[in-house]
Amino acid sequence: MPFISNTKEQQRDMLAEIGLTMDKLFSDIPKDLRAGEFNLPKGLTEHQVRDALAEIAGKNYINLTCFLGGGFYDHFIPAAVYAIISRSEFYTAYTPYQPELSQGTLQAIYEYQSAICRLTEMEAANASLYDGGTAIYEAVMMALRITGRNKVIIDDSVNPIYRVMIDSYTKNLSIQLEQVNCVDGQANRDEIYKKLDDDTAAVILQNPNFFGCVDDFSDIAEAAHKKGALLIVSCYPVSLGILKTPGAMGADIVTGEGQSLGMPMSFGGPYLGFMATKMKYIRKMPGRIVGQTKDKLDRRSFVLTLQAREQHIRRDKATSNICSNEALCALTALVYMSLLGKEGLKETAQLCADKASYAYHKLTAIPGVKAHFKQKWFFNEFVLDLPCEAADVIARLIEKGFAAGFPLSRYYKNMEKSILICVTEKRTKQQIGMLAESLEACL
Repeated sequence: MPFISNTKEQQRDMLAEIGLTMDKLFSDIPKDLRAGEFNLPKGLTEHQVRDALAEIAGKNYINLTCFLGGGFYDHFIPAAVYAIISRSEFYTAYTPYQPELSQGTLQAIYEYQSAICRLTEMEAANASLYDGGTAIYEAVMMALRITGRNKVIIDDSVNPIYRVMIDSYTKNLSIQLEQVNCVDGQANRDEIYKKLDDDTAAVILQNPNFFGCVDDFSDIAEAAHKKGALLIVSCYPVSLGILKTPGAMGADIVTGEGQSLGMPMSFGGPYLGFMATKMKYIRKMPGRIVGQTKDKLDRRSFVLTLQAREQHIRRDKATSNICSNEALCALTALVYMSLLGKEGLKETAQLCADKASYAYHKLTAIPGVKAHFKQKWFFNEFVLDLPCEAADVIARLIEKGFAAGFPLSRYYKNMEKSILICVTEKRTKQQIGMLAESLEACL
């Protein structure tokens, strides 16, 4: 039997059954705004639908060797992650509206928060932020509430997608956003120090930044604190296996995209934004915050300690209007971190860094290919300059089976020949060699 009955005769008969015609059904819509003829195809059986969708999906390039980065990364995900999060008690759970009855869900969130605190070396963390972009926006609003100021300084090597999101979310607010251009892949200290004043609420930086370059912001944190401003650092969680943590640098608020912690790239989501801060700022932090306590029988138990969302308190008192629950993604990140452990995360990060270094030297040995930045400190992605348009080279490499990198001209001026290449622990020496051969052939 077909799933959809949509012939004109069938439509007319169904409308007649309830005393309507097609014109009467749409009479409230002005004629010049009506869609006209829908021209829908005939209904299909289940196996026909499957075949049709498989044919459409087959047009995608699904077997490309991935060297894409820019905030979203192709890491290996252990099978145990899916096995655990697919259990019905996790997979079907939503917001713990009666938290005292949801001890398992609350404990999972609490353990996730604890893991994020250990990873970033911060004192408190929350759950339930959409992604890295909304997390950094929420950090901005948090800094404004804490300081009572309205000026924010942001480095242009912060993920450009995040910067667009911040600009969009704050466009109708009285916030002074000042952008500083990085120098040779590093934060421009001189310009940041010039702009720091008594009106500055926060300085926003990223490590590793969008270009993959690594920096230490301890000096900027000290300068910001002297002016009464906060330091917000967006970070790549896997890199913290070997890099200096934001907490050790003196950051006040730490955010990031949790996709690399066990979530597939999935054409853009669902993802997870994480946030951590100092304990003294916890009441200004948005989202759910689960705490540990004891019940009247002196047993370990968990509660929603703080939930300052508009769904729970008066709208004008809420710290955020983000309400969707990201607990399943948070659980995924927790399971991934627990399976790898401290040493496993360190090993994964080291593999990413080592393989990226190998690829960097392999690719810069190609005639005409040069490093964009003088400084060589990067984590697992780096910028190369090609002798021709990067977008054209990337298109040709797709035909050879490689998602070779990201054309930086999409977000940065005068970088038409620059490409951002990423290497994770999944990439092999053979794949890197084949990319180098294919790139040289394209050039």
